[in-house]
Amino acid sequence: MRAFVIAVLAAPLLVGCVSAVKTVVTAPVKAVGQVADWSTTSQDESDRNRGRELRKREERVGKLSRQRDKAAEKCRDGNEEQCRRAEVLEHEIEAEMAAPR
Repeated sequence: MRAFVIAVLAAPLLVGCVSAVKTVVTAPVKAVGQVADWSTTSQDESDRNRGRELRKREERVGKLSRQRDKAAEKCRDGNEEQCRRAEVLEHEIEAEMAAPR
C-alpha cells in the first residue's frame, strides 16, 4: 500500500521527465530531417532555379544582340573596327545559345 501511495504522489513529478525524455529522443530525428531538407532541392526549387537561369541567359543574349546590332549599324557606315566587334559579338551569342542548359 505504501508503494502505491508513493507512486501516486510521484506521478506528477514524472510527467516533466517524460516530456524531457521525449524531447531528447525526438531531437536527433528532427535535426536529421532538417539537414535533409537543407541538402536536397525540391522539384519546385529546381524549376524556379531553371527558370531564373533561362531568364538570365535570355537577358545576356538580348544585351549582346543589341550591342551587335549597334556595331553592325556602325559597320555599315564604314567603321571597320565595329565590323570586327559585330562579328565577335555574333560568336558570343552563338556560344551563349550553344551552352548546356
